[in-house]
Amino acid sequence: MERELTPEAFSALLEGLYERDDRLELRQEGEVYPRSEKVDAYILSGHAEALQSVEFDGDLWGTLEDIDEQAADEDEAWAKIRAFYLDRGNLLLRLGAGEEWIFNESLARRIGLLSPDSHE
Repeated sequence: MERELTPEAFSALLEGLYERDDRLELRQEGEVYPRSEKVDAYILSGHAEALQSVEFDGDLWGTLEDIDEQAADEDEAWAKIRAFYLDRGNLLLRLGAGEEWIFNESLARRIGLLSPDSHE
């Protein structure tokens, strides 16, 4: 599964989330949330299975080692990581040039990146 977000849509996603006890959830209209539960891109990146980012270190080589793969360069490493996670039903989120984040399907549904009943 793959999805692309514009910078505006990504900002809206972040504004619509909160993190409590290391768990991301959608904010509910009318509820008040402490500032400490605010989610920014850095916090969201910590919930990604893997990521390729200009801004954040996704520990490419550590992730590759975790999935018992080897690669000659970063491009090959990311291709293997993507294939591994996408073959297991995870979501690839594209956020612009050089920005790809991979999320577990259940998390992607919970935070509104996939609709709850879709089979995308």
